[in-house]
Amino acid sequence: MPRAFSISAESIAAERARVGGDLDKFDVARVIRLEQVELRAIGARDVKLRILAVSAEHNVDHAALADTMNIAEARGGKIYPGNSALGEVVAVGSEVKGFAPGDVVVTHCNGEPDIYGYPLRIWAYDQPDSIGWYGEEAVVGDWQIIRAPLDCGLSLWEMAALPLRAPTAYHMWRRASGIFRLKVARERRARLNVLGFGGGVSELFLMLAHHEGHRAIFCSGSPDRRKHLEGLGIETIDQVAHHRFASGDDVKAFSKQVKAMTEGEGAHIVCDMLRGPVFPAGLAVMSRLGVNVSAGWQLSTNLNYNSANLSVRQITLDHVHFETVDGSRAATELYGRVFKPTVHREIYGFEDLPRAMEEMHQNVQTGIPIVRVAKELPESVRKLVRS
Repeated sequence: MPRAFSISAESIAAERARVGGDLDKFDVARVIRLEQVELRAIGARDVKLRILAVSAEHNVDHAALADTMNIAEARGGKIYPGNSALGEVVAVGSEVKGFAPGDVVVTHCNGEPDIYGYPLRIWAYDQPDSIGWYGEEAVVGDWQIIRAPLDCGLSLWEMAALPLRAPTAYHMWRRASGIFRLKVARERRARLNVLGFGGGVSELFLMLAHHEGHRAIFCSGSPDRRKHLEGLGIETIDQVAHHRFASGDDVKAFSKQVKAMTEGEGAHIVCDMLRGPVFPAGLAVMSRLGVNVSAGWQLSTNLNYNSANLSVRQITLDHVHFETVDGSRAATELYGRVFKPTVHREIYGFEDLPRAMEEMHQNVQTGIPIVRVAKELPESVRKLVRS
């Protein structure tokens, strides 16, 4: 049987007991455990994958910490995480037409589309009976995979960074820019000021904005990530210089810097994947009629704001989740042409995945963390492996 990583309610409870409930001392690597897993039989519309590489994701960090909810407990005591992967098709069901053994594909995590195509639940998180892709093999429906654009100019590891993040950024950008255009026509303000906080999703969000000709500003405490985006023509702000907005004075200084960079107008669109102390900073720098969009809650799930103030300024807060299947396919078309992600210097081995997750939790990585799962890669992608 193939091996896969799991997170159990039992392992979470044991780690919480070890640290006396102090999440600052919590070691995510102690909770994520490797075991054998039995996959379902391949159905008529199913595809079996050999997983080549995956990226570490913050939703797995939340699952291990059980800080927003204990998803392992809610799923019956255990989950098999991992909802972003690049894999090779090794077998297909009798009714599968679009894929064949040998195809290299990326996954998407829309676990169950609603009537509009948006996910009710996320694969390998809250979708019942879903087994994620932090494993050596997987069985999924043919609607859950997209052919990888191997000629896009990205390395294998860069492509592995995108299956979850690119559709999320694509969804957020089309929503935020669309909402702003409902309020302000292009002929009244063609070039927008777009600010992003956070990591991989915000980077990609700003790449979309920059690609369309807008001023894009990345606020991050990572010098490596700032350097990468500066190389793409995106302006940057060192979040550490503003003490990660620990005080009101820090927020005021940050607002002053952003206003200076935007001729006093502020940011028309803000992408905030962190929340917590970042949220008031993001609101402070917004222009009139601006849009603040988020699909994350890394630092906090609860927000407070002055509704009257936002009404007077006509600020819109928009909360999104993952993309539709069609939107995921559209985002994949932009690999290498728009999306050029920052990847962490070390490519982790499969058995090192728990360490990758703990180092992501500690915020010490230089980019998106990638885990190489397969020791042997298919001939079609070997040339895409870059150091």
